[in-house]
Order: sequence, then C-alpha cells, then structure tokens
Amino acid sequence: MKNVSPPAFQPLYQQIKTLITKALSQGEWHAGEPLPSEADLAARYGVSQGTVRKALNDMAYQNVLVRQQGKGTFVASHVSEDRRYHFTCIASDRGGKTYPTPEILDFGRDKADAAAARKLGVGSGALLYVIRRLMRVKGRPIVYDESRVPAALFKGLNLAVLTEQESMLYRTFEVAFGVRIVRAQERIKAVAADARVAANLEIPVGTPLLRIERIAYTFDDKPVELRRSHCNTDAYHYRAKIN
Repeated sequence: MKNVSPPAFQPLYQQIKTLITKALSQGEWHAGEPLPSEADLAARYGVSQGTVRKALNDMAYQNVLVRQQGKGTFVASHVSEDRRYHFTCIASDRGGKTYPTPEILDFGRDKADAAAARKLGVGSGALLYVIRRLMRVKGRPIVYDESRVPAALFKGLNLAVLTEQESMLYRTFEVAFGVRIVRAQERIKAVAADARVAANLEIPVGTPLLRIERIAYTFDDKPVELRRSHCNTDAYHYRAKIN
C-alpha cells in the first residue's frame, strides 16, 4: 500500500478498513456523502478492488457505510429515515415496529466525576452537558433518558439546537456538530423505579424497570456520550441484535 503503515498482523482488508475509518474520522467524507469508487479506492491504497470491496462490505455490515446497488457506497447518516431509530431498541410485546417520540425535559450542565471522566476520556471536573428526555409511545412515557456529553465537543449545544432536530440526539450530533455515532456499548440491569424516575414515567415507586447504561462512540472508538435509560417493560421489551 502507498504511504501507509498499518499494523502488519492485520488482514489486508482490515488494514483498508482502518485507513477508510481514519479518513472518515478526519472528515474527508461526511454523513450521507458518497465514497470514491472501488477502483479509485483501490488505486489510492495500492490494493485490489476485491480487497476494497471486502472492506466496504464489512463496514456496511457494521452500519458505518451504506451500499446501494447501481449508485455506490455512502457514509451512513442518522438523518435518513431508515436509520432514524437505528439505536432505539424498544419494541412492543405485540410485535411490529415501535417509533417512540422524544421529549426534552431538561438541558443543563454538570462537571464530570471520576467515573464519567474515565468513560468519556475527559479530565475530572470537565464541563458536561446533561440532557434529560422522555421517550413516548402513543403519548405514554416508556423510557426516561439521562445523557451526558462533553461540552468541549459540542460547543453551542442548547435546547434550541436540540428542538430544531426534533430532540433526536444522534441526529443533532451529526447535523449540527459533525459527530456521528457508529456504535454503542451497553449494560442492562433490572432495577426498581426511584421517586424521580417513577414521577417521569407516571408509575408507582418501586415498579420493576430495565436500566440501560450506554457509552456511545464515534469513529476511532472515541466515546462521546454516556446515557442512562430506565425502560418500563410492562408492554414493551428491549430488543438487541447480536452479530
């Protein structure tokens, strides 16, 4: 390959994935934009088109890219309708798709404690924006969210910016700040609703809930959001796809 020095122990297509991911993280191609053709990428990196194709297919499988027959390869976007709810994993027990409506409850500021600082890769005491939301299904509150993001990464984030993007966080991050969420890591535990969560979900204190703790990442495995969600599962369940 030309002018590159990825780890030699990686398969060649993995090395190409690493280089394409680096270009994405540096903003060479933005969300929704097309990548160069396989032939152009092969020439750029000095490898075969088959190697490039395998790298692109793998990135499409991971939902970083979108491959469209006859049109090319595009950077996946949270703005497109088919990915609007890509990271929303709540489904009705009756089956069918569930499209919760987000509602901003509060937007504030906080300082990162040691645990949050470690998970977000910021200094202890760094300024964080705190966003609290409800996710409603047919008007009923189902999920109570509390997200923390580094203020330094989202300069200018406020309630008006969130509202402009229909209170969809990942869409806001992408459209307003050029930060795209590509994966998330979650921990799930059964808990009882405390007074604050119960009041927001309009349920009795002590109601069994699922607590979902998420770290969301952009390119290069950079953490950009800590989220704690409480989900009322009396008529809904948490759905995950494991590859």
